[in-house]
Amino acid sequence: MMEVLSIDTKVHDESRQGEAYLLQQANASQFKKHFYIESYGCAMNFADTEVVASILQSNGFGATKNVEQADLIFINTCSIREKAELTIRKRLTEFRSLKKGNPAILVGVLGCMAERLKSKFLEEEKLVDMVVGPDAYRTLPDLIEEAGTGQKAVNVLLSRDETYSDISPIRLNSNGVTAFVSIMRGCNNMCSFCVVPFTRGRERSRDANSIIKECEELFNNGYREVTLLGQNVDSYYWIDEQKDETVTFAMLLEKTALISPLLRVRFSTSHPKDITDEVLFTIAKYENICNYIHLPVQSGSSRVLQLMNRTYTREWYIGKVNRIREILPGCGLSTDMITGFCTETEEDHQQSLSLMEYCQYDLAYMYFYSERPGTLAERRYKDDIPEDIKKRRLQEMIDLHRIHSLQSMQNDVGKTFKVLIEGISKKSNDDLFGRSDHNKVVVFPKENYKKGDYVHVKVESCTAGTLIGKAINN
Repeated sequence: MMEVLSIDTKVHDESRQGEAYLLQQANASQFKKHFYIESYGCAMNFADTEVVASILQSNGFGATKNVEQADLIFINTCSIREKAELTIRKRLTEFRSLKKGNPAILVGVLGCMAERLKSKFLEEEKLVDMVVGPDAYRTLPDLIEEAGTGQKAVNVLLSRDETYSDISPIRLNSNGVTAFVSIMRGCNNMCSFCVVPFTRGRERSRDANSIIKECEELFNNGYREVTLLGQNVDSYYWIDEQKDETVTFAMLLEKTALISPLLRVRFSTSHPKDITDEVLFTIAKYENICNYIHLPVQSGSSRVLQLMNRTYTREWYIGKVNRIREILPGCGLSTDMITGFCTETEEDHQQSLSLMEYCQYDLAYMYFYSERPGTLAERRYKDDIPEDIKKRRLQEMIDLHRIHSLQSMQNDVGKTFKVLIEGISKKSNDDLFGRSDHNKVVVFPKENYKKGDYVHVKVESCTAGTLIGKAINN
């Protein structure tokens, strides 16, 4: 099991247990059949769920927030962490009990767990009727029909070219202001601890024209921020044969920023080896490209990084961080860290802590290592660090980051930030919240402002995870 440190510095389960991503539409009642989807794991999974929703709606299914009303129940799964798998199994068991009352309900597993656990889900545990991999969502209508006859329906084939570029995602549980836009799929990096290349396949970049079209449509429909998504966005590379143009990630960022100065642009995730000066200078050039980079390091030890197959050293990574801060002074920076990877020593752990001390991350997602079946690490190395040591090292890392996170927040007290309002604060209906350019949550009195507005907020105080202030005249 692994743990995550969220932006408010509370440790929580990254699988977001029980959080159903539901289509918000007034005319859902027009559909005779309904679907219910829960999505777990990374932002790519949530973006995929929106593609699935589009495919289902175009085939006559409307969304429901009531699982007992659903004819179709899907879980979009994550295989990155063990705890996510345990949560998903528990939910599938709960859904199986629903089927006892209504045998006509079809239950399906989508996404990353599909290939690895299809036999267990279908035959051994008999939890589901359908298993569908992340590249097979177009076949859902046929699979639903097949499962409706009592047959088990499976398609987990990975593709070398599927990007769903022609499908317009249906925004699920949307705030109407921010949206994810998938720009590429898969990963070629083969980090030894990671299962993604085996569950999502090789890298494929989406047609740049379709990405820009989707972002333009979002802006025209009132959205004011897009986050460009990929397992490794910096390796985006697409050839426009009609224009005889090669589009790099830096060029795609620029094309997106040029849609409108009122459209904010974010991106995730960057592999340290691929983020270039061209990308950094593009961010510096456009005010609406946010000064915030998620740059996962995973370990501060060059020896462990080599075992992880991360293809860089501690010193190289520090040089990249220095370059980011040289070109983008004050840029927000976040990371991923793993404690207790195979053979990790106390010295290796101390090197990770000292790297965090040097980088002073605004946000860190921290986990203790959990061996994933099928990965290079599982085949090559022994998972030899006792769990109590993994957890102790993780807690030391969390404690250190809490200090850095609070310092980062305190450094912003007295400063003024441009904030995009995303909605009403969870703690008070009299306050609004949004995020700064550096991805920090900002809360301030509502006054006459509304969701989707940009407002300048002067920060007056803070917690470890939130800036608190008051809007000033723009």
